[in-house]
Amino acid sequence: MTAIAIRPEALRDAVAAALGDKARDIVLALDELTVTVSAADYLAAMQLLRDAPGCRFEQLMDLCGVDYSTYGDVGTEGPRYAVVSHLLSVSLNQRVRVKVFCPDDDFPVVASVSGIWNSANWYEREAFDLYGIVFDGHDDLRRILTDYGFIGHPFRKDFPLSGHVEMRYDTEARRVVYEPVTIEPREITPRIIREEKYGGLH
Repeated sequence: MTAIAIRPEALRDAVAAALGDKARDIVLALDELTVTVSAADYLAAMQLLRDAPGCRFEQLMDLCGVDYSTYGDVGTEGPRYAVVSHLLSVSLNQRVRVKVFCPDDDFPVVASVSGIWNSANWYEREAFDLYGIVFDGHDDLRRILTDYGFIGHPFRKDFPLSGHVEMRYDTEARRVVYEPVTIEPREITPRIIREEKYGGLH
């Protein structure tokens, strides 16, 4: 039998009561709850969200990195990197989004929650691989999607679309070789073809 989901406002109150001053911000928008915690309180807050009676978020459904460096044009200021997690309570039929910002842009670090939810293991490796976010306490933090010799973190906003190196199989050397990228960056502006007076436009 499926548990009946509580009202979003009741969930907000339950999460606020469980986290206390560990919650820096709690936002309810479109019936979705987003909680922001500091990096210093992140591990303790996640443990509370799993164990507190009104929360009981038994499952970590997703965890990803975010690079906010290009959000300045819409007014967002502050730390560059964040980790966003989505938690699910099967027993109480409720969800919450948790956001934590890395305090140091040059060396982004937050605690690993893989000891709380096993499912965080590969998600944190992915965020490390693609954004360079280090998860302190993770017991096997290494690349998971890119090649072992890959340089950089491809989901960072300043990473070039063409990358830094390209690889190919060299038949003479009989192995894969890495070389600097030979693709010249170019900007393509699409040409719009429109009939005269199309859609009432002149």
